[in-house]
Amino acid sequence: MIDASPFLRRALLADAIFSGVAALGFTFGGNPFTALFNLPEALLRETGLFLIAYTFLVGWLASRATVAKPLVLLVVIGNAAWTLGSIVLLFSGAVSPNLTGEFMVVAQAIATGVFAELQFLGLRKSADVVTA
Repeated sequence: MIDASPFLRRALLADAIFSGVAALGFTFGGNPFTALFNLPEALLRETGLFLIAYTFLVGWLASRATVAKPLVLLVVIGNAAWTLGSIVLLFSGAVSPNLTGEFMVVAQAIATGVFAELQFLGLRKSADVVTA
């Protein structure tokens, strides 16, 4: 367990807010976003459903004064993997987004990568908890 630094808690909270907004939009706005981005509705909806659970996990971590270091590392690694996976998706040919869709995928990949970096920095600023 670690004493979560205020920096780490704010980085986790920002990630939860960003992910929560995306979760709601992708889960409940599938048809309009499908047309806007030219991305498959199933991809957007399933991404949104995943993000609902992710939002609760990251929001819960942000609300804790002490957290399990491996759990925060999992979030950091997951965000880094999401960033890489988003870029790979664009180059894979599995989807054919329009220019707006490409911009959205790249923008969220960048934001997710920034969250990974901020959370990693926050983790480094956090102190180990000594248990007696």
